[in-house]
Amino acid sequence: MFEDSDLLLIDKPSGLLSLSGKNPLNKDSVHYRLVQNYPSATLVHRLDFGTSGVMVLALNKEVNADLTKQFQARTVVKKYLATLFGELAENEGVINAPLAKAEFPYQKVCVENGKEAQSHYRVLERFTDSLTGIKTTRVVFTPLTGRTHQLRVHSREIGHPIIGCDLYGLRIGDVETNTLADRLALHASSLKFDHPVTGQRMFVESPEQ
Repeated sequence: MFEDSDLLLIDKPSGLLSLSGKNPLNKDSVHYRLVQNYPSATLVHRLDFGTSGVMVLALNKEVNADLTKQFQARTVVKKYLATLFGELAENEGVINAPLAKAEFPYQKVCVENGKEAQSHYRVLERFTDSLTGIKTTRVVFTPLTGRTHQLRVHSREIGHPIIGCDLYGLRIGDVETNTLADRLALHASSLKFDHPVTGQRMFVESPEQ
């Protein structure tokens, strides 16, 4: 999507790890592929295996450190497109539910010990399948924090899991929400951040896959 001497912006496909796992079967990843041609490339952030969309990678330590600080300071603006099960009543809102680690690989809502987690959502469109009558809602998420699995857990928490989600799907009536799509219906659609060297405000969009 974009590259210069300091960073890469790439469009990650669904079904690819961000970073290789310890198991040899999990060797293939965004990082593994990129270091073949960009040996100095390092991850600044990650997207889940099933999530597609835009990622930024640093090409040197200084840029990595700067971008990491921007993510920690929450000056990086990330937007995601998602399809949720059911019909959301409100057109816009903020899900505020602290998250903590559960049994691997799960995360859970935990008011007592969880870390702050907030996700803003705005409804784009509501659908009703003409054959099944199943309702879904298309939203754009703006996570205000960056916790692991945040959007997936928050969606489930409000009773509207992301369709195609293998980890946090629900059985609602006769419907298994994880079976309603052949992949996780979550796409990192845009990213805004300050270029660590030029200071220019960068904005990149990824067309939905």
